[in-house]
Amino acid sequence: MLFPIGDDQVKGGHFPLFSYAFIVLNILIFIQQIRYPDMLVGAFGSIPVQTLNGENLYTLITSMFLHGGLMHLVGNMLFLWVFADNIEATIGNGRFLMFYLLGGLAAHAGHIYYNPSSIVPTIGASGAISAVMGAYLIMFPTSRVKMWFFFFIFRIPAVLFLGFWIFMQWNSGTAALETIDANTGGTAWWAHIGGFAFGVIAGLYFRFQYPSRPEPAPTYNYYE
Repeated sequence: MLFPIGDDQVKGGHFPLFSYAFIVLNILIFIQQIRYPDMLVGAFGSIPVQTLNGENLYTLITSMFLHGGLMHLVGNMLFLWVFADNIEATIGNGRFLMFYLLGGLAAHAGHIYYNPSSIVPTIGASGAISAVMGAYLIMFPTSRVKMWFFFFIFRIPAVLFLGFWIFMQWNSGTAALETIDANTGGTAWWAHIGGFAFGVIAGLYFRFQYPSRPEPAPTYNYYE
């Protein structure tokens, strides 16, 4: 399997408080999910039909901190660990918190638009993290992402990795449109796409707002 495990870290800037706090919080909540899986998902997962009816709107936020299983959690936290800290170091803690939550809401909007009659709870940090990845693509396109592939560790440009990632989400999302069912669960591809699109727009604003933003420390080798 191919996984991102690191990137070129920015020099200076704000300490990424929320980037790390969200990882801890998601893990602690998942431990509680193991004890009460159905109860927490039923109470705090976001259901599109309810949202459109103005019911349980708090779940648009709480659902961002629930996960469907261990690998779902590990994958999301790994991407959050790799991509979030550079953005928070650049824009500051309070702005990052607002950006992260708005990115999650934008992801919900993308999912609900294509699944308005769904009664399946939506859970996971993927939408908000997709927004982080979209902003990262715009803010740090020349940064290198450290990849792990079995016994090999190497670096590839962020624009290549993230461009391929969103291409795969788009392909999967368009294919899923043919099989949408109100009672069927699965990966919320359009939440990923909606979050990523929001992140790209926010990233453009951040590049304009912080022209002297901290730059990633340079690396000169692709293989380690």
